[in-house]
Amino acid sequence: MPLSKNRIKYIHSLELKKNRKADHVFLAEGPKTVEDLLTYFPCRFLIATREWLSQHKNLPTDDITEVTEEGLAKASLLKTPQQVLAVFEQPAEDENNWSTLIEQSLCLALDDVQDPGNLGTIIRLADWFGIEHIFCSNNTADAYNPKTIQATMGGIARVRLHYTSLPDVIRSLKKDTPVYGTFLDGKNIYEQELSKNGLIIMGNEGNGISAEIESLINKKLYIPNYPTNRTTSESLNVAVATAVVCAEFRRRAASSQN
Repeated sequence: MPLSKNRIKYIHSLELKKNRKADHVFLAEGPKTVEDLLTYFPCRFLIATREWLSQHKNLPTDDITEVTEEGLAKASLLKTPQQVLAVFEQPAEDENNWSTLIEQSLCLALDDVQDPGNLGTIIRLADWFGIEHIFCSNNTADAYNPKTIQATMGGIARVRLHYTSLPDVIRSLKKDTPVYGTFLDGKNIYEQELSKNGLIIMGNEGNGISAEIESLINKKLYIPNYPTNRTTSESLNVAVATAVVCAEFRRRAASSQN
């Protein structure tokens, strides 16, 4: 059955958050991303080339449309379509035991991170470093934006995103729960004790961590440049800073086990 104009129109409509939210779905494109997500999220429908379909049998949806490369290009949001696209159901939100999660494991929190690509890269990093939960302020970019999904490279399958009031989350924690944040006036991350549990907060691309959340942070960290007396950039990109911080936390955890 050929791809209908209505379906193409529907796929393009998923660029908008209000449409994704209304149907509780998201769009994923490309073999790596789609193949990763097929085992984690219910698939509403899938559109792919004959070549891709010939290599993938017993797909978990009955709504499959075979298309030519030209047909896929009409539906795709990418400049260079990649064999397959699919629409998946967003996971249901679970608000239970958030404080327990943070008190027992290492989690990330994002304070108004705006760029979908940065968010997607951070989700991918969290997946790499075994961080399973990210708490997002309500003004953080939508994790189900197609650009974000592409940037996660399948990491969205294994990392849960929770949109909520970050101050409320932090205030719900026990007083001794570590809450970290990166600041220019923080203490050198390589010289501080780092825990295996707690919350690491990363701030907005332009403004950093908000004053309200800064007042709730009990462990301020700084990523030093090298050498320290050298004139350098004002700050790191938030996704790059997240990579540095997560790598150091996990390095310490690994070292403590040896």
